[in-house]
Amino acid sequence: MLESWGIRAMKNMTQTVDPTFASVGTSTRRLDAPDKLTGRTRYAGDLPFAGLLHARLVLSPYAHARITAMNIEPALALPGVVAVYTSQTLGIVSDDRTSRSQTPLAIDEVFWCGHPVAIVLAETPEEAEDGAAAVDVDYEPLPVVVDPIAAMESSSPLARPRTADDASEIAGGGVHAAVSSGPAHVVETTEYSLNVCNKAYKQVGDIEAGLREADVIVEHTYRTRPVHQSYLETQSITVVPTPSGHQMTVWPSTQGMFSVRADIAEALDLADRQIRVESLPIGGAFGGKFGLIEPLAAAAAYQIRKPVRLVLTRQEDLLAGNPAPQTIITLKLGAKRDGTLVAMQGKAIFDTGAYAGASPDLGLTLLASSYRCPHIDLRGYEVLTNKVGVGAYRAPNAPQATFALESTVAELCIELGIDPLVFRKQNALRGGDPTNTSRTPQYPALGLIECLEKIEHHPLWQQRSSLDAVPATYKDWKIGTGIAAGGWPGGLETAAAACRLEKDGTLTVVIGTVDLTGSDTSMALLAAEGLGLSSSLITVAHDSTDTMPYSGGTGGSKTVYSMGPAVLDAARDARAQILSVASELLEAAVEDLEIEKNEVVVRGVPGKSLSLKKIAAASMRFGGRYAPVYGRGRAAVHTNSPMYAVHLAQVAVDPETGEVCVLNYVAAQDVGRAINPAEVEGQIYGGVTQGLGWALLEGFEYDENGQLLTTTLMDYALPHSYDVPTIIPILVEVPSAMGPFGAKGVGEPPVVPVAGAIANAIRDAVGKRVTELPITAERLFTALQH
Repeated sequence: MLESWGIRAMKNMTQTVDPTFASVGTSTRRLDAPDKLTGRTRYAGDLPFAGLLHARLVLSPYAHARITAMNIEPALALPGVVAVYTSQTLGIVSDDRTSRSQTPLAIDEVFWCGHPVAIVLAETPEEAEDGAAAVDVDYEPLPVVVDPIAAMESSSPLARPRTADDASEIAGGGVHAAVSSGPAHVVETTEYSLNVCNKAYKQVGDIEAGLREADVIVEHTYRTRPVHQSYLETQSITVVPTPSGHQMTVWPSTQGMFSVRADIAEALDLADRQIRVESLPIGGAFGGKFGLIEPLAAAAAYQIRKPVRLVLTRQEDLLAGNPAPQTIITLKLGAKRDGTLVAMQGKAIFDTGAYAGASPDLGLTLLASSYRCPHIDLRGYEVLTNKVGVGAYRAPNAPQATFALESTVAELCIELGIDPLVFRKQNALRGGDPTNTSRTPQYPALGLIECLEKIEHHPLWQQRSSLDAVPATYKDWKIGTGIAAGGWPGGLETAAAACRLEKDGTLTVVIGTVDLTGSDTSMALLAAEGLGLSSSLITVAHDSTDTMPYSGGTGGSKTVYSMGPAVLDAARDARAQILSVASELLEAAVEDLEIEKNEVVVRGVPGKSLSLKKIAAASMRFGGRYAPVYGRGRAAVHTNSPMYAVHLAQVAVDPETGEVCVLNYVAAQDVGRAINPAEVEGQIYGGVTQGLGWALLEGFEYDENGQLLTTTLMDYALPHSYDVPTIIPILVEVPSAMGPFGAKGVGEPPVVPVAGAIANAIRDAVGKRVTELPITAERLFTALQH
């Protein structure tokens, strides 16, 4: 493929550095790169502790059953087994069965195949595994609810006991209300079972009038499977209590350190100050590590008064993790003959598994957040089934919603005979358009149009009908190109940061976010820009929850956007303090001072300067006159800066087998301002690769009894290196008014349009629309036969 458009484009790529900034916008090596590349990084499962006990879970083999008896004595009789805890003996105070983290062991009924019923502690991992196998549990099978559509029927058995007033826990923290009745004008003509644990509605205009106005209407139903986050490091945690048990230190693999502290404190009815959470590197998360096993491991350690480590096996993680939800989305679009979109009507069903958390309201918002449309009628339903409870996965609900939307848009363009890129430019949302929400009535500056224009002028799109660059290997295959657009509204959370001058003249930024995808390096660049220093003089530290400033979890494309302003504020405060001290020592006005390299200099007076090291010494010594330099910053960004991406895929399809090969891929994304362009491009590479998994390979499969059939990586297919094409990232910068130096979030958008772009490219290649993910060779071959 050396002559593919991707390789040609990469040969011609040059990095542009914005001269306005000294540090921001410069591609910088990640601070954690040396340790990770050389294998020196230590994770939650690597730390040594004297007397450490290893935990193993006893998982239910049934998707729905009543626990009639449990005998732990055979396990306790085995060598090395120290303790076995059940829901009755674990010591967690909550009995709220709607919260998975607060009731981590089944109380008297299991709700999915893989539901933990006991935790075994032993001196070695092998002995713990033997102990878990020896626990004898008697079950009385109950009716199993697997199909979400059937689960909605009023006659369906319940996936779990519940009432209409139950609240539902959202992955990542918080709860949303029980089933809502909807706006007064929404009429539900169907009676649903209590398995429908939440409803959402989005109505704009008059949908019936919009459909009458439309000259062309298309409608399709799309299905996706549950998809696992597939992080390299499975769910992991080590907890070390004091002998008295009144204090405990926690080393978790988590996206949110303060939320871990809060979850454990709530579960054990302890004060927050009794729980200290230490910062650790995390081996991937993608939304799946916002709180799952921490109260369970902490409760076991609290009971035994010894260090406890729980590291899920890959099979346990697939059985008892928190994947993205399965969806069934029916979408109808109507447009005028000139290409004006006038109507959008749909029904979205989110299979949330045994615990609610799929957020149908977010799913509907995403469906309605790419194109102008005067008449919208969308209804969403969150449905409980006897499957593992769901969680967040990189842009929750967005890949599924965008697959449905962009596939339907492509079909509408075919019916209208309109170029799909022209249609999208005509109808795309722009800054200033109404959002149909009271909180933010108008969209801020958006880069969707700019991304579409970048794709429009790319040679892969301009010459999409040419096969000159297609390798000879695929000369007998069908070649197609497809585009898709998608976005993410972005998360918000308050944050604080500190910036202190050290005695050696360097500065340390102290924050509470987890460095999940190189965010620490971006924080160093922001601090360097605010201070007027080289980023090489900046260290980013996390400390523990005892000492670090507050920050929310790392996720939702909000880390740089929400934490960045606090870091910048702290850096500027530290700079002001440095210049204040230097002003007295140099006998010069503050406005005449500047920081150059590692010195404060007096403008226009050569040789008159003072090193940061000397300033630090003057402020940190016995009998010193000057207060230590310690900058503080806080931020409460309360306005979203939505971010968009437009992707272009070229695929080859073997008409004899249905096999798909992605030949070239171009991803244009509005990043606001690329703080560290190399890392932003890395996010795009990773997101597109995950999207290829969504599109072509990944998905949980269950049988009629609720048994998960994809419990190992031999069955659950992930992209290999040879499945990933050359990916060309195009960074579009439409600055945000709220983000630091105009930055927007970048982590979520790269995965959002991928499945839609691949599906549309396959449709272009073979003339058949596959409406179910993943588009496996078998599924596509079947479609080609009809």
